[in-house]
Amino acid sequence: MRKKLIQFWLSVVQTVLLLVIVIQLSALGSVTPTKAVQNEPTLAPGDDAAPVLDMEALIDDDVVLGDENAPVTIVEWSDFQCPYCARFYSQTMAQIKEQYVKTGKVKFVYRDFPLTSIHPNAQKAAEAAGCAQEQGKFWEMHDTLFEKGVAGGVASFKQYAKELSLDSAKFDSCLDSGKRASEVQKDLQDGVEAGITGTPGFAINGQVLAGALPFENFKQIIDSLLN
Repeated sequence: MRKKLIQFWLSVVQTVLLLVIVIQLSALGSVTPTKAVQNEPTLAPGDDAAPVLDMEALIDDDVVLGDENAPVTIVEWSDFQCPYCARFYSQTMAQIKEQYVKTGKVKFVYRDFPLTSIHPNAQKAAEAAGCAQEQGKFWEMHDTLFEKGVAGGVASFKQYAKELSLDSAKFDSCLDSGKRASEVQKDLQDGVEAGITGTPGFAINGQVLAGALPFENFKQIIDSLLN
C-alpha cells in the first residue's frame, strides 16, 4: 500500500514539473524570435487573409535605396549573421536592384532583426552598419558585412570601416559606446509588431513575405503590384 502511494505522488510531481516546463518554453517562444527562414509560403497580393501594413510607419528613419516616390516599397528585416539572409543578398537582391530599384519602380529599405539567441555577432554587426550610416556609407557596410562575414566580431567591423575609408575614431567610438543599440532594437520590435517571425522577412506594399525565396517569387509579386 505504501509503495503504491509513493508511486502515485511521484507520478503527480512528474506531471506538474512537465506542465511547468511546457509553460516556460511556450512563454520564451512567444517573446524572442529565434529562427532564420529559408523559405515559407507567402500570401499572394490581394489575398483577403493577407495583413495590410502601414508602409510609411514601417520605413521609420531607415536608409532608402532607390527613388523615394517609387510605386512599390520593400522593407526587409534581416540579420547579418543569418545564412539565408546572405543567400537573399547574393542571389536575389542584386536582381531586384537591377531590374526594379534602378528603374525607379521599387524602393528598398533595410531594417535590423538580429536573432541574438543563435547569432552572437548579429547585434554588433547591425550597430556597425548604423555607425557607417552616420558617415554616409550604410550600404557599403551592409554589402561588406554580407560579403566578408561577421565571424570576426567587433575587431573585423572596425577593420571594414578602415577599408571603407570611414573616420575610424568616430566609427570606433560609435560602435564601442553602443550608440546605435536602441535603434537596432526598435527595428526588431517594429518587425515583431508587423508579424515578422524570422529572417529574412519582408513587407511589400503592406503584405508580409517570409523567407529567402528566389527572385522569381519577388518578380511575380512586384509585377502584380505594378500592373
